[in-house]
Amino acid sequence: MKIAVLGATGTAGTRTVNLFAKKKISVVAVSRSTGVNLITGEGLSEALRGVDVVIDVTNAFPQDETMGLHEALTSATRNVVENCVAQGVGHLVFLSIAGVEDTIFDDFAYYAAKRAQEEIVNESPIRSTIVKSTQWHEFATNPSAVTFLDGEVLVEDWLIQPVAADTVAEVLVETALNHPGCLVKTITGPEKVRLPELTSRILARRGDPRKVRVMPPVMDVLSEGVLLAPAHATVIGPDILSWLASLPAKV
Repeated sequence: MKIAVLGATGTAGTRTVNLFAKKKISVVAVSRSTGVNLITGEGLSEALRGVDVVIDVTNAFPQDETMGLHEALTSATRNVVENCVAQGVGHLVFLSIAGVEDTIFDDFAYYAAKRAQEEIVNESPIRSTIVKSTQWHEFATNPSAVTFLDGEVLVEDWLIQPVAADTVAEVLVETALNHPGCLVKTITGPEKVRLPELTSRILARRGDPRKVRVMPPVMDVLSEGVLLAPAHATVIGPDILSWLASLPAKV
């Protein structure tokens, strides 16, 4: 089986490639650094030649202001689907976000774009699995909701149920190796937490003395739990305390 990981240098991609390496399975690591541009499709056909399974963990953000976020992400997914079809790829595993299908996100550009990507994958002739995860533990330092300043850290007040990025990678690898496709998997972690609290705990683990200042989220519903896991989600550890213990501590 020949497997390609799209977005191989990102948070999920790096972990996914490393897990395959531990299993002594070589993969085609695809990213902009390897000469592949998903938005334009440049280099993608060659990268997928002879590939049986594609794992797409990309976030193909616009490279300049001439293209909007929605267009960039959906163009990338269309190119992935078209090239998978052209190269006879048997299974596409696509990583998305739990909850983006909620109509409350119709005007929230990034989530609306992720929803559109899912629709493109679902409507394609390729056997596919969409893995939908809640926010990762690592989201607690993500610049989309967290701003690091010299004297403090500003964190939007999201209520989340995070899952570890390592766990997400494990699910992606298991799905690629053992499932034929045509399904949706939703995964989450075992605990609910407010984002500022999680950020504070990470800072403490790192020995970072900066205080967290809680900021209102861009949408009120984000603080009300709109992105908590649905009832059908599969709960997978580690819990927050165990995950924090795995992080490098201040020496």
